[in-house]
Order: sequence, then C-alpha cells, then structure tokens
Amino acid sequence: MKPKIKTCISGLDEHMTGGIPQGHVVLISGMPGTMKSTVAYSILFNNAKKENKKGLYISLEQGRDSLLEHMAGLGMDHSEVDSLVNIVDMGYLRLNMDEEASDQQPWIEIFKMYAENLKANTDYEILVIDSLPVLEILSKMDDRREDLFYLFGWLRDLGATTFIVAEASDDTTIVFEEDFLADGIIRVKKERQGYDISRQIVIDKMRGTKHNTGYFTLLHDGKEFQLTRVIGE
Repeated sequence: MKPKIKTCISGLDEHMTGGIPQGHVVLISGMPGTMKSTVAYSILFNNAKKENKKGLYISLEQGRDSLLEHMAGLGMDHSEVDSLVNIVDMGYLRLNMDEEASDQQPWIEIFKMYAENLKANTDYEILVIDSLPVLEILSKMDDRREDLFYLFGWLRDLGATTFIVAEASDDTTIVFEEDFLADGIIRVKKERQGYDISRQIVIDKMRGTKHNTGYFTLLHDGKEFQLTRVIGE
C-alpha cells in the first residue's frame, strides 16, 4: 500500500483508513463560505507542524498577506512553519510582471515553472492550488476535459500530493470533468440547523483506500478542525 498523507483533521483520517494515498490529486470542493481554502491550508500547516512535511501553497487570487492574516486568526500562525511551507502569490506576480514578458510566456507555464522549480529546490510533499476556476482562466482552456486531463497528469508527475480548491454548484447532481479526473473528492457544504448554519464534510471519492461516504459535521474551535456526527442525527 502507498504511504498516507494525513489531513490532520481530528476524526477525518480515521474514516479513510489513515489518510490520503501519497501522490493523489484531491479536490476540496464547496460553495463560497464553506471554509474549503481553510481546510486546504490546515492540511498543509498541520502536516508541516506535526509531521515535518514540506509544502507549497499557490494562491492564484488572494494576496499572501491577506491569506496569512486570515489563517492566523484561525489559530494557524505561518511563522511556526515558515521554514517548511512556501507561499507563492500568483496574483501579486500577475499585477507586477511586465505585460510584454507575460505575453511571451503564458501564465500557465509561469505557474508550472514555479511549481517545478520549488519541487526541485525544496522537494515539497504537499501542494495546494487555490483555486481551480482561476487556474482555468490562466490556462485559457479550449477543450476543458482534455486540458484538465493533461493538467492532472502533470500534477501527478510532480510527485507531490496535491489538493485543489474547487468551486461546487449548489446542484449536487452535477458532475464535472474534474470529478472524474481527480483521485479524491472532499466536499464541504453549509446546512441550516434551525437558526444556525453548520458545515458538513463528506469524502465523496478516494481511490486506493477504503473510506466512509457519510456526512459529518465539521467544527472549528478557533484553532483546529474536528469532526462529529451530523447534528440532528
């Protein structure tokens, strides 16, 4: 069996026999406000802090300072893992790179260059890409299914375990190309519980390991995530 990468979310790894098979490309999918970016960063942060694993977070839209301020407010101070986790702010690069230079080299190639160079220099084990819709815009995809097929293949060839933040439709019956191509899908959604809103998480798909397919309530206590049974069950 392949080694496993832990999500380090209390209760989640136990529901997929220890974690995510190393080298998988996994979607973390949800509507806006479901904390999917926070879940992705949490996996990266806690693997560095608890497992001493190197990681790379590529933010394609949110600025580095904004991202780290938000995560620090949720109990994840980046200074604790600064030597192990690199943050690439592609939004900043897009704003500040010479227009002529970016025309000569497509943005998707610049994205790949950073990912490949940092893999060669740091040998990170975990990669987070935030987010897939922005990456599609940079890629200027003509044939979405074919272009995603080659993109996912390139990600597997990097040799890291990759988490891609993806936008979900509110219609859960819709299946997108990336759902077929990904090795795993972790979905997060919001549910109304009386006057309150709760977040729920489900492992929709995870190749190479047995996993629970039920929904669980995803809680955050200001420092870390944990799972409980769905409230009301």
